[in-house]
Amino acid sequence: MRHLSLSSRLALLFAACTAVVSLFAGVLFSRASEAHFVELDQQLLDGKLIGLRRALHDIQSSESKIRLADELSRQADLSLRITGSDGQRWYDSSTQLPDKLPQTSGLSTLNDGGTDYRVLNAPLFVDKPDSPQLTLLLDITHHQHFLQRMQHLIWLTVGLSALATALLGAWAARSGLRPLRRMSAVARGVSAQSLNARLPEENMPPELAELAHSFNAMLGRLDDSFQRLSAFSADIAHELRTPLSNLLTHTQVTLTRPRPIEDYREALHSNLEELQWMAQLVNDMLYLAKADHGLLTPKREPLELAQEVDLLLEFFAPPAEDAQVTLTREGNAHLEGDRSMLRRALSNLLDNALRFTPVGGEVRVRIVEQAKGLSLTVENSGDGIDGALLPRLFDRFYRTDPARQEGSSEHAGLGLAITQSIVRAHGGQIRCESGNGWTRFVIELPKGS
Repeated sequence: MRHLSLSSRLALLFAACTAVVSLFAGVLFSRASEAHFVELDQQLLDGKLIGLRRALHDIQSSESKIRLADELSRQADLSLRITGSDGQRWYDSSTQLPDKLPQTSGLSTLNDGGTDYRVLNAPLFVDKPDSPQLTLLLDITHHQHFLQRMQHLIWLTVGLSALATALLGAWAARSGLRPLRRMSAVARGVSAQSLNARLPEENMPPELAELAHSFNAMLGRLDDSFQRLSAFSADIAHELRTPLSNLLTHTQVTLTRPRPIEDYREALHSNLEELQWMAQLVNDMLYLAKADHGLLTPKREPLELAQEVDLLLEFFAPPAEDAQVTLTREGNAHLEGDRSMLRRALSNLLDNALRFTPVGGEVRVRIVEQAKGLSLTVENSGDGIDGALLPRLFDRFYRTDPARQEGSSEHAGLGLAITQSIVRAHGGQIRCESGNGWTRFVIELPKGS
C-alpha cells in the first residue's frame, strides 16, 4: 500500500466499502428471505395439520383413510408419517420418506439424499398423552435452490460492484485530484528564474483552496526572499566596489614612484580608514544574517529607559551642539532587555535624526508606559519623508538621500535595518511616520521584553 498512488488507494477503498456494503445487504436479504420461507412453511404446515386432524378424527374408520388421501392429494410436495405412541410406524404416504426423522416437536429442517424437507411433529390428539404422532414433511428443495441461486447472485453482485466501483472510483479520484497534479506541475516548474508562478485559487475545490492559498503564499515568500537576497548581494557588491576601487587606486598611485616615508604613512592611514569601514560593513551584514536566522538572543536585565536615553543624549551632545540642534527627553519606563542591543538601536535612530535635522532644529525622545507595554519615539524636526519612501526605509542599503547612493566610508544604509532586527528580537515593532514638519520613529515593546 505504501507504493500505491493516492488514486489507487481511493479506488481500492471505494471498492472495499462497496463490497462490504453489498455483502452485508445481500446477507441480510438472504436471511430475511430464508426467514420468510420458514414462516410460509410454518403457516402451510399448521393449516395442513388442522385438516389432517379433522380427517383422522376417527382413525379406525374407512372414511378417515379416504379423507386423508384427499387431504394429501391437495399438496403434492407434502408427505405424512403416522407413528404410534410406542414409536411403531403406522402409515407412510410415500415410500421415499427417510427412515429417521426428527423426533422433536415443532418445526425443523432435514436434508436426505439431496432433498430438503421442512418437518413438523405434532400429536394427532392434543388432549391425549398416548396420542399417535403426526410427522408432516414438506419438500422445500426448490426453496433451497432459490436461496442458493440468490447467494450466488449476491457474490456475483458483490464482485461486479467492487470492480465497477474500483473503476469509477479510480476515474473519480483521478478527476478530483487533478488540482493536485496542477499543483505538482507548478512545483516542478519552480526555479530561481520562475518564482512568479501561482495556482488559480478560484478554480480549486474548497478542500484544496486553503492548500493552494498556502502554496501560493509560500511561493510569494520564496520570491520575495530570493529578490531580497539577489538585491542584497548586488548591494554588497555595490557598496564594496567603491572602497575597493579607492584602495586599489590609492595604492597604485602611491607605488608609481618613490616617496618620502610620511607619504607612505599617510597612504596607510587613508587605507586603514577604508578597511575599518569595510570591516564594520561586514560585521553589520553578519549581524543582520544572524537576525534573519533567529540567532539574536537578547539578554534579560532590568533597564530604566530614562537613564539609558540620557547617557546616549550626553554622548550625542557635542555633535548636536555643533549643529545647533536641541536634544530633549520626556517620560520614563522600565523593561527587561539587552542593554547593548537597545543602546545600538537608539544610537542608530539618534544619529539618523541628527543628520537630517536642520540648523536650529530639535530632536526629542519620548517614552510612554502603556498598559501592555511601552512606546519609545525618536522624532526630529525638518523636511518630511515622502510617504512612498516610508515602506523602504528599513531595507538594507537604502538611502533617501540620492547623493549617498554610491558607496562611501560612512552610513552604508544598514542602521535602520539593524535597529528593526533588534526591536523584533525583543518582540516589538518599529514604524516611521512623517508629516507636519516632523519625522518620527516609533518603537513599541511589550512588557517583559
